Amino acid sequence: MRNKIEILAPAGGMDSVIAAVHSGADAVYIGAKAFSARASAHNFDDDELRECVRYCHQRGVDVHLALNTLIFDDEMQDALELVKTAAKADIDALIIQDLGLVSLIKKTVPDLPLHASTQLTVHTPYGARALYEMGFERVVLSRELSLEEIKKIHESCPEVELEVFVHGALCMCVSGQCFFSAMLGGRSANRGMCAQPCRLPMRYGENDHALSLKDNGSLHYLRELQELGIASAKIEGRMKRPEYVAAATIAAREARDLGFITDQTADRLRSVFSRTGFTDGYLRGEIGGEMFGFRQKSDVVSADGKLLKEIRVLYKDEYKRIPVRFDFQARTGEKMRLTASDGTHTVTAESDEPVERAVNLPLSGERAAQSLKKTGNTPYTVEEITTDIAPDAAASASAINALRRKALEELNLRREKCHNYKINDIDIADELCDETRTEDRRRAIVRTLDFPDSFREFDVIFVDVFGLDDHERLKESQKDGFHIGVEAPRVTFGNEEEVFGRLKALRELGVQDLMAHNIAAVYMGKMLGYTVHAGFGMNIANSYTLKWAKEYGIASAQVSVEADLGHIERMRKCIPVGIIRYGYLPLMITRSAPAGESCKSKGYLQDRKNERFPVVRREGYSEIYNCVPLLMPQKDYPLSGEVMSDFLFTVENSVDNMENIMRKIRKNQDFERMTHGLYLRGVKKFTIY
Repeated sequence: MRNKIEILAPAGGMDSVIAAVHSGADAVYIGAKAFSARASAHNFDDDELRECVRYCHQRGVDVHLALNTLIFDDEMQDALELVKTAAKADIDALIIQDLGLVSLIKKTVPDLPLHASTQLTVHTPYGARALYEMGFERVVLSRELSLEEIKKIHESCPEVELEVFVHGALCMCVSGQCFFSAMLGGRSANRGMCAQPCRLPMRYGENDHALSLKDNGSLHYLRELQELGIASAKIEGRMKRPEYVAAATIAAREARDLGFITDQTADRLRSVFSRTGFTDGYLRGEIGGEMFGFRQKSDVVSADGKLLKEIRVLYKDEYKRIPVRFDFQARTGEKMRLTASDGTHTVTAESDEPVERAVNLPLSGERAAQSLKKTGNTPYTVEEITTDIAPDAAASASAINALRRKALEELNLRREKCHNYKINDIDIADELCDETRTEDRRRAIVRTLDFPDSFREFDVIFVDVFGLDDHERLKESQKDGFHIGVEAPRVTFGNEEEVFGRLKALRELGVQDLMAHNIAAVYMGKMLGYTVHAGFGMNIANSYTLKWAKEYGIASAQVSVEADLGHIERMRKCIPVGIIRYGYLPLMITRSAPAGESCKSKGYLQDRKNERFPVVRREGYSEIYNCVPLLMPQKDYPLSGEVMSDFLFTVENSVDNMENIMRKIRKNQDFERMTHGLYLRGVKKFTIY
């Protein structure tokens, strides 16, 4: 780990890579033409990827490739080929969301460092610990955490590197849990194609942009994050222009190295892109209405041509980051020799012609050093020069300059290759389970123990962990023949230990089944001896992730709500698979309530078409539900008998209402207003280059 916190800059293209490197970034993260969570950026083809890594490595800068999307079965071979290409290009790390792909990478390029994407929704100590034990070297934390919460995660698992977002766009929804764009238009945020509906007018109370947050402006916390032991400070913005990348990187470098950001730098950063200013509300742990803002005309016109030209001047030259030592030798009748070392690599260059005897003025060590120090527009800075010069040796400044350039060019070549990854060829078909587990079970997911007596038809009724406070009533329900399981929250900001305590108490009361929507909940469930079932929040979208789930000890899995019927049918189901047959689907899960209002009960968000989306405040977070219920197509149900049917009762709080809904479903009746979700239309696919 570095002594200083790493400044990690975004790059959507090579122009942004140069802007980041020349501005002092320690590392850049990029995307390829497919499987990137910023599919709208230019991104890098295979040749550009190799050139990017070569350029950065010469300058001592790491390159991380974001391969951080959900992947379907028919895309997995292409994803693995991209991994091989990245390994051959000598990439320094991969940023991953899909756990099925992780399993394949471990067998294909076992030494390639893996970073857990923020799309994996890791925001707790148990989540970080779980991913570290799975082999991730670094975890990119959720953006919604406070400094105190980040500190606790680091203290609980100091072995894993932590990466924290410090500047750039803030999504209203917790990363990895947003289905708004996918459900409304087929453009999946989990596959890099988000249409950003949260930036559109959405009314809640008096706020017409109730889901639009200001950009994260937390660069002034870099020193504090460094003291906490955080490995990397991440700047968001792979879709933004090079001038933005440069401005943010320069500000980050000042914050880390100087302990403050100069007024001029802060003004440039604010002008190049903002949404009516910035917010540091999450890191401060103060979440409210002041966090909200949207891009207005004044924000756009501030980034004029004069400002952009001014920023380009700032990064036109190389950033001097690589100390080099020279050992110069000039002996009469022999070729001049220059040995250059960066501390790791050592090269020696010779002049084309031998050294001549001086007629008038012999070469001195001082004159030689003057030429050697002029490293020009290179990333090198000379920290030491030793000379061995014959008393009668003669050499021109131009000859010494040429020798210096030759040595540094050779050093560049030596610096390009940092790794020597062993790449294994595997047949991904051999990595699938041979067996197929199919079950025609029916499960309900409810908030409390208030449900109709007819729910005896369900094999399991999962009740929210906070709806099981009445242990006596729980025992009565169990005695009455109801099979009660528990559902862990999809997020546990600041209350993971409380949830763990509740789960432990319920396990001691005989509750056996746990529905877990994130890796932390799975980890806790395994610790406590539950039979763990993965919920849709785990985003399981392919056969390889199902195999990982089986090997990890997961008994069954709801598949991703972004998988269509064809994808689900083709999955190799090595554990029983469930689909949501009915329910108001949570489109967003947010730590800050819409418009910053701390609603205690149910409210509504209204869009431009006057559709009303229920908003419900939970324990430390809010959920925004679709305006109509999801209903599996009743008349053409090709998966019937192959998968479990799950019924979500999330906003229905009336026992009679639940009974009426089930009565319609039993009769295969459609609802007046409903959606088939993505079961039939699916989400937009990548263009595979």
